[in-house]
Amino acid sequence: MKSWCKNLLAVGLSVALLSACSSSDVEEEPVSELVDIQATVFPEIIWNTSVGDGVGDYYSQLRPTVRYGKVFVADRSGVVVAFDETSGDELWKQDFNDVFEDRLEIKTKGIRLAAGVTAARNKVFVGGETGLLVALDEATGDVVWSTQANGELLSAPTVAEDVVAVNTSKGVFEAFNIDTGKKLWSYEMQLPNLTLRGTGSAAYEAGGFFLGTADGKVAVVVKSNGQAAWEQAVFSPTGANEFTRMADIDMTPLILGENLYVASYNGNLVSMELRSGRTVWSRKYSSFNDLAAAGISLYLVDDHSRIYSVDRRNGLELWSNSVLKNRELTAPAVIDNYIVVGDFEGYLHFIDRNSGDVVGRIEVDSDGLYGQPLVVGDKIYVQGRSGKVAIVSLNKQEQMNVEEDTETDAE
Repeated sequence: MKSWCKNLLAVGLSVALLSACSSSDVEEEPVSELVDIQATVFPEIIWNTSVGDGVGDYYSQLRPTVRYGKVFVADRSGVVVAFDETSGDELWKQDFNDVFEDRLEIKTKGIRLAAGVTAARNKVFVGGETGLLVALDEATGDVVWSTQANGELLSAPTVAEDVVAVNTSKGVFEAFNIDTGKKLWSYEMQLPNLTLRGTGSAAYEAGGFFLGTADGKVAVVVKSNGQAAWEQAVFSPTGANEFTRMADIDMTPLILGENLYVASYNGNLVSMELRSGRTVWSRKYSSFNDLAAAGISLYLVDDHSRIYSVDRRNGLELWSNSVLKNRELTAPAVIDNYIVVGDFEGYLHFIDRNSGDVVGRIEVDSDGLYGQPLVVGDKIYVQGRSGKVAIVSLNKQEQMNVEEDTETDAE
């Protein structure tokens, strides 16, 4: 797969071993070409703009967030912007390169944002590849506080009441006071010799942070003291070399009721009891994307961009779809009766939740889509590699006309 080597992060391995990723001896699997579909849903872009220079070809988990009547967006070069959710008017703009120009590590490298955006407690949180974590005032964009985390920040901060916590690339999970930025505690995890480039955000529930680790485990860290309540392996790595033993969990555990669901790279999709970590069921899937859920179904995009619907009660597969294989799909999101995913050519694809068929498509950014679409109400918010930000809705009137035509033909 084309993006596989690009997303690897090597630690302590020789250059010769890593150069195998770009060897002409490695045969890439073909990318699925788009084919004509029988459309039954007709998405349309209702608003779009551009923020900064985007993220280019770099790894990033930046995506918009919506709260307080605003849309908050960041780009890799250090620009954060707030738009009015209704009108799309720009309300404020903050350039971190101006605000933090006195910091030596940032003067030499420049701001490189990759973590966020998270909005909560009247603040906007965003982090960068230098470890910079910043809290902005949601109303004005002014810096409330900033601090330095122990490692790159590559996933969105998690807010839990009076604490904001981040998962760093060094295998350290850190918590800060949400009002002052004072560091409260850190929890260190084992980091294998070779991992995927990326980390997953933590989920928060009932006083605990639930997060995936780079060695294929789920850990629960108590908010009040930073101690582990339990730790459970999702997949036990096996194989003859570091590549085959990679088992990263680079997704946010999905909590539904008394269970959590998580998938590992090169490993398994599992259901665990929330309180104890006991494995309820385990199925063989490999993924680094967040899960989505609706009804009894979990929706998974695997590491080759195959899409699955799995019964969350027992792990049985309900359907699979390989027509978008190797198109570097984003994590899935659910809107109405559809799953929506983006791809490397900038298309949003709509898949029927019941059948798994592709039933709609729209191009948003020709440079590509990379982050999980954000669904709020009946709107989809997406961010492209070029910096384009768009709001997409379903054209329900046109969809209704198609349904009426179908009923007429049946008569």
